Amino acid sequence: MSRIGKIPVGIPDGVKLSIEGNLVTVVGPRGTLKQEYRPEVEINIHEKECIINRRNESKLARSMHGLYRQLIANMVIGVSRGFTKVLLINGVGYRAEISGDNLVMNLGYSNPIEYPIPEGIEIKVEENTRLVVSGYDKQKLGQVCAEVRSFRPPEPYKGKGIRYENEHVRRKIGKSAIK
Repeated sequence: MSRIGKIPVGIPDGVKLSIEGNLVTVVGPRGTLKQEYRPEVEINIHEKECIINRRNESKLARSMHGLYRQLIANMVIGVSRGFTKVLLINGVGYRAEISGDNLVMNLGYSNPIEYPIPEGIEIKVEENTRLVVSGYDKQKLGQVCAEVRSFRPPEPYKGKGIRYENEHVRRKIGKSAIK
């Protein structure tokens, strides 16, 4: 039995979870999320919790069991509390600002980079070098952070670039003069 899959998903007050065919819909104060699921798993709602079971013991069913439980748990947390990630910009002259619906970043290139902020994602710039990205869809939030980070990933010699707040950048030593 899947250790993750057998844990029931608690449904907090203000969140409504419904199943129609093979589509799970979660509605909460922050928004609405939908997820299709495969027929190898079955989803049941009992009062204030959602229980995910697998229909058979095939390898595919066992792998889908924990996956869909965690996807539904992330949807419930997202529409009730939301998710937040922090990106740090490190480098001389590197900075970011919000201009309308765009994130404008100066990252050492000849032109500034304009990144359109997707719907459902909120970006706050603190001190020109700290980006607080938040949203209710965990997958979309991770994708936006990965795209922003890809404009200037951290380099190993000076550590310049965009990195996650809890990311450790492995540093290398540079050239040394041989005497």
